[in-house]
Amino acid sequence: MTEPLADWDAVVAFACSLPGVEMAPYYGTPCPKVNGRPFVAPSRAEGSFCLYVAKGEKEILLETDPDTFWQTGHFLNYPAVLARYGTPSRERIECYIRRAWWDRATEADRAAFGERP
Repeated sequence: MTEPLADWDAVVAFACSLPGVEMAPYYGTPCPKVNGRPFVAPSRAEGSFCLYVAKGEKEILLETDPDTFWQTGHFLNYPAVLARYGTPSRERIECYIRRAWWDRATEADRAAFGERP
């Protein structure tokens, strides 16, 4: 069993392992970006980070794993969820980080990576 993503540093390390990712400012804070766009971001909500998701996936995550994925009022109409650090859902979180990366990557990066996770 793999260790949970314990903190923002662990999320950044995983995100930066994907092709073409650079750390760049996002509202004044360094954040992993691909093709100039963030796909994960630090959150003001204690113990969580922001994960950008595709339309339709948000509801699935909130319904199927509310111990891991949640939202505040800020995210109600936004294609993102909060993901809690330290949950046993590491593989699922990493899958959705890859999807968020893929959705923002260049066509060349997508082609080299393969189909959307």
